[in-house]
Parts: sequence; structure tokens; C-alpha cells
Amino acid sequence: MASIFTKIINGEIPSYKIAETTDFYAMLDIAPNSKGHTLCIPKKEVDKLFDLDEETYNKLFSFSRKVALAIEKTIPCERVGMAVVGLEVPHVHVHLIPLNSMGDMNFSKKEQLTPSEMKELAVKIASNF
Repeated sequence: MASIFTKIINGEIPSYKIAETTDFYAMLDIAPNSKGHTLCIPKKEVDKLFDLDEETYNKLFSFSRKVALAIEKTIPCERVGMAVVGLEVPHVHVHLIPLNSMGDMNFSKKEQLTPSEMKELAVKIASNF
């Protein structure tokens, strides 16, 4: 069965897209730790990060770096933090989280943004990609 991320990539479920290449997709997290929290995923559905082939693994982090730089240009923050947890969705994904404090990495704390705020934010970050 396809993961929710594969369904998003295939256009079956909407998302707030930031960037897309042949192999990768970046979108806003719908339950963000902080404003601008973004997920970077390979289009190839693989459950665990270290099960990716080495080329895809390296390219995922290169793609994530470009997305993080776009986030930094858009969201005022001290830095963009990165986490790879992978317990909620069985599809590799990199969390890029704008940080102003360590509390911003707390996955039990969530920001509330309206759909229009999410759409506007996605467009702004995408324009800096």
C-alpha cells in the first residue's frame, strides 16, 4: 500500500509544495513545529533512511540543503534544524525546522496556521528555492 507521501507525490492528496525535482519533493508539514517546517522526501518509497541507496541518500541531503537555504531566506530564524525520525510515516523524510530555540525541535509542540497562511508561506519559500 502506498504511503501518504507517495499519494501526495502522485497528486492524490493535496500539499503545500515548496520544490520538486525528478527524484525529490519538498512540502510544508501540515502540523508544523514552527512556521516554515518543511518535509523533504525522495519520490522513491523507502521506509528507512539507511535503506536508501547511497546515491539517493546523498542527493536527498543535497536537495534538503537547497530547501533549507530557501527557508532561511524566507523565515526569520537563528538557523534551520534538521531531523530524521521516520516513525509516523513509513517513507523516508527529512524535517527542516526554522529554529529560534531548542523548543522548536519539540515534536509535541505544534503551530496553528490557516490554509491561506500555509499557501502563502509555501509560495514565498518556493520563490527562494
